[in-house]
Amino acid sequence: MSYITAHALDSTAGTPARGMHVTLMTSAGEEIAAAVTNDDGRVGELGPETLEPGTYRIVFGTGAYFQAAGMDHFHPSVTIDFTVKAGEKHYHIPLLLSPFAYSTYRGS
Repeated sequence: MSYITAHALDSTAGTPARGMHVTLMTSAGEEIAAAVTNDDGRVGELGPETLEPGTYRIVFGTGAYFQAAGMDHFHPSVTIDFTVKAGEKHYHIPLLLSPFAYSTYRGS
């Protein structure tokens, strides 16, 4: 399992958000890795095996996802900043979304 994983769920359709672009970045905006969610809405490999402690950013391409589905939407992307602490073995970042709202939490 990768050090960083992600999961996107479309609460409007009640399905995984398949085919969504996800990007891992430094807090300064430099891209570290990019992937596309699979049929389960998951990205199991995003970035290196470890990251130095600090602040990082994950960007979900929600606008393109909803546009491809022919749905009006409010957020062109969802950006989540998070802190990596020394000694942690894994970070999972889930996103529950609809065209006009989203929520997230630290997953396991």
